[in-house]
Amino acid sequence: MSDAAPANQPAPPPARRAAQHPAEHHISTSERGSFCTARCSCGWFGPARRARSLAREDGAGHLAAAGNQ
Repeated sequence: MSDAAPANQPAPPPARRAAQHPAEHHISTSERGSFCTARCSCGWFGPARRARSLAREDGAGHLAAAGNQ
């Protein structure tokens, strides 16, 4: 008896990569009009702020919560 799936069966889906939660978080800021937002490589983003310094503080807070500094 063979362990292979029959030819008419679809192949199993590929394993998901761990890209949803990368080991390191990288923060950047982006501007839209007069607002600035901190964004992370993990998909997190902070609220829109008028002051860049507040957006950077949001990003630093995310890094601290994620365990990266």
